[in-house]
Amino acid sequence: LKDVKERGTIKDINAIMADIREKLAGVKDGNFFVFTFPTVPGFSNIDGLDLVLQDKTGGKVDKFSGIAQNFIGELMKRKEIAMAFTSFKSDYPQLDLEIDEVKAEQLGVNVRDILQTMQVYYGSTQASDFNRFGKYYRVVVQAETGSRSEPSSVEGVFVKNRSGEMVPINTLVKLKRVFGPETMSRYNLFNSIGINAIAKPGFSSGDAIKAVEEVAAQKLPEGYSFEFSGLTREEISSGGQSIVIFTLCLLFVYFLLSAQYESYILPLSVILSIPVGVFGVFAAIGLTGIENNIYVQVALVMLIGLLAKNAILIVEFAVQRRRAGKTLLTSALEAARLRLRPILMTSLAFVAGLIPMMTATGPSAQGNHSISIGAAGGMISGVILGVLIIPVLFIVFQHLQEKITGKPVRRSNITVGEESRNHQPVVA
Repeated sequence: LKDVKERGTIKDINAIMADIREKLAGVKDGNFFVFTFPTVPGFSNIDGLDLVLQDKTGGKVDKFSGIAQNFIGELMKRKEIAMAFTSFKSDYPQLDLEIDEVKAEQLGVNVRDILQTMQVYYGSTQASDFNRFGKYYRVVVQAETGSRSEPSSVEGVFVKNRSGEMVPINTLVKLKRVFGPETMSRYNLFNSIGINAIAKPGFSSGDAIKAVEEVAAQKLPEGYSFEFSGLTREEISSGGQSIVIFTLCLLFVYFLLSAQYESYILPLSVILSIPVGVFGVFAAIGLTGIENNIYVQVALVMLIGLLAKNAILIVEFAVQRRRAGKTLLTSALEAARLRLRPILMTSLAFVAGLIPMMTATGPSAQGNHSISIGAAGGMISGVILGVLIIPVLFIVFQHLQEKITGKPVRRSNITVGEESRNHQPVVA
């Protein structure tokens, strides 16, 4: 590929797609769809929703196609859907081969021989294979392109009858121009039509999925249903797993802090400070138009540890001040003031390290933007709001802890080494 600076005046992929759509809109001889590839390749061909309409009535294909087009039209009316389309068409021009079986029997020609001859001339067949120069070659038999490009070419095709005579095949068959689907897929053993939908900017894939479900419930006739497929199906099936993962992360952090502080109450001052960072993540991706994708969720898991680390710095220092005999308010204020500089240094260094990812270009730019902008937004809000909220949470939960266990015993200033020197053992 050319360097980014040499790729023209338009750099944004969405602007390029809009320009291509505008140019292709003037072509009336076909339908064109412009879309991007998905962030996670392998499940789908487009960065959007994959769904399949199913005809459980076993009706005609043209009726099924009409229902699919009506369904797409209803999707296009929803504010969450930018574009919906299908590559299925039920009116591809085709030639239907009709064989006069009575006449074929009179001329001693087997119907199977007629079909096999047409297959060889127009469809090709593998006749043999051989090895030469250490490579494997197939021998494929087929008429030349010029001899099979027109319907009239059937006049030059002959088939052998039982007597060994060559019979013109056009005396036994008739070509009829018809219209029908090029291919027909099945899903759950039912005739199916694949449909793709792209969410409008400002709406997440979850909003688009909900819109599709509502339209299907209201507009699909009886006997027709739909199912999501590809990456959309995986997104729905794994959607609940993210909540479980976040819950487990918080639970592990809580238990570790409970062991450190020897309390089940005080760690809540750390855990409850994390939501301010989560708020910053969603505010950042909302302002930049990024959807809640897998990269944003990775940033959320990462922020649980980073924001908990900031809260631990303040709470641990406040606990030490409280054990030294100071009041709850004084302990919290001193901890926030003294720990502010290291928190700002580490947090700003983290955000600065994400800046190159925020301005990244190329195929992986979308993923880099999602994880960097989400993590930076969460870190900034977590630091700004956390410095104000964490001392308050410490005062509240430390007060509850002391109501249960009593005030912490004030530690002596004598160290263990000094104590051992003051109490020398007596040797007889």
